[in-house]
Amino acid sequence: MMNTLNTEKSAEKPFRKTGNPVELTSESPLHPRRKSHRIMVGSVPVGGGAPISVQSMTNTLTANVPATLQQIAELTAAGCDIVRVAVPSQDDADALPEICRKSPVPIIADIHFQSKYVFQAIDAGCAAVRVNPGNIRKFNEVGPSICKAATDAGISLRIGVNAGSLDKDLYAKYGGPTPEALVASALKEAHMFEDVGFHDFKISVKHHDVITMVETYRLLASKGEWPLHLGVTEAGPAWQGTIKSCLAFGALLAEGIGDTIRVSLSAPPVEEVKVGCKLLEYMGLRPRKFDIISCPSCGRAQVDVIQLASAVTEGLKDVTAPIRVAVMGCIVNGPGEAREADLGVASGNGKGQIFIKGKVIETVPEDQIVDTLLTKAQEIAAQMEADGLVPVNATGPVVVPIQHPNR
Repeated sequence: MMNTLNTEKSAEKPFRKTGNPVELTSESPLHPRRKSHRIMVGSVPVGGGAPISVQSMTNTLTANVPATLQQIAELTAAGCDIVRVAVPSQDDADALPEICRKSPVPIIADIHFQSKYVFQAIDAGCAAVRVNPGNIRKFNEVGPSICKAATDAGISLRIGVNAGSLDKDLYAKYGGPTPEALVASALKEAHMFEDVGFHDFKISVKHHDVITMVETYRLLASKGEWPLHLGVTEAGPAWQGTIKSCLAFGALLAEGIGDTIRVSLSAPPVEEVKVGCKLLEYMGLRPRKFDIISCPSCGRAQVDVIQLASAVTEGLKDVTAPIRVAVMGCIVNGPGEAREADLGVASGNGKGQIFIKGKVIETVPEDQIVDTLLTKAQEIAAQMEADGLVPVNATGPVVVPIQHPNR
């Protein structure tokens, strides 16, 4: 009986072909979104079923307005929805009005220690302010004024705790930055705001350990309907941090938990955005954009798959049309995978079969595979642009340079 019910339930849900564009990007194909109330960060909605937004943070001196605006432009071009800037000094605070005025996306001011900068950021036109009640001096005294200023300006706040800034009393009580300790700290901060009637805030409870981070967000999600900002703090260098973030975010997003994300990497900020956008895309939470699939190198491959995939990816790095290109190295899985793509090649015996929409259109010598794929991809992309099928702010593929071992 159970198997019959499961079969019937599965039959109700249509097959989702891998790579199909998704029209509704607020709901995961894996699990309904957790219920949360909605706040606004400028023009970007967060929570309440809104599409999950991608954030990053500039690493320039905020006081250097040209450099900061240049980086904000690069982040925006990569698909970033919201950008945070650090405000540790008066010079940084003084730069905020111009940055907010010229930025193409909402700006969040990141404030620690000095509450006066919070008020300056609000006056400057920031879309939101990140405040850490645990390190704002005399927060019990200034907190209500911050909430009133934010309310009057119609902006939101972000509060939360990192494992490294946990209150000493809670650290002692729980024996370290455990999920229970982090959530207790977050609830304490949330109640500070709610006690004065302020509800336009989101919460983050970051930790560098994937398991602890996931358990913490699960626990916090069960305590209320605040919108949640997901992050693995101090995730590490690009390779390590990407793995950590994808594991943690993937687990939570698959359960419907999370309303906005920031991938924290010891890498250029634009790399954070690329990872975040692709993560949401592969989770079915953003429309499919340009994508390259390629098989792993193995003993069956009759071409240098690593170099072939790298050359095709590099050659198409500026293509933004949402097409899928398959670069396959042998005849075992190659033809099937190539047929699933918009454009593909199945290589072997010194030649490559070129597929478009599942049909072989020509067979070319191995030394012509790359040029043929690039030409056909550009033709498909141009036609999609002419047909109005390229999304606004579409981005190209994530390009990871691959160095040939013999070079």
